Amino acid sequence: MPRFVIERELPGAGNLTSEQLTVISQKSCDVLNTLGTGIQWIESFVTDDKIYCVYLAQNKEIIKQHAEMGGFPANRIEEIKTVISPVTAEEKVAPLPLTETSHN
Repeated sequence: MPRFVIERELPGAGNLTSEQLTVISQKSCDVLNTLGTGIQWIESFVTDDKIYCVYLAQNKEIIKQHAEMGGFPANRIEEIKTVISPVTAEEKVAPLPLTETSHN
């Protein structure tokens, strides 16, 4: 299943209490259970005014449906094409071939 990152604009998100985050999480899980196996929540990152969520989903439409049913925003939904990390820098790659320049 494709992986997506969802940007949710939620002013004051960083000030939400653990109880409020629990309620939001429970609501999300309830909606996910209703939607079935075509969508799965992986994790979320809370910043001052936004929450960024990572989901596995069949498509963007089911993510939009989840947001509508749960009553939370989904301001931007992007499919993750690849993931890089410091480990990526450790991979061995073949050197790029040098191109010959002509001298006139």
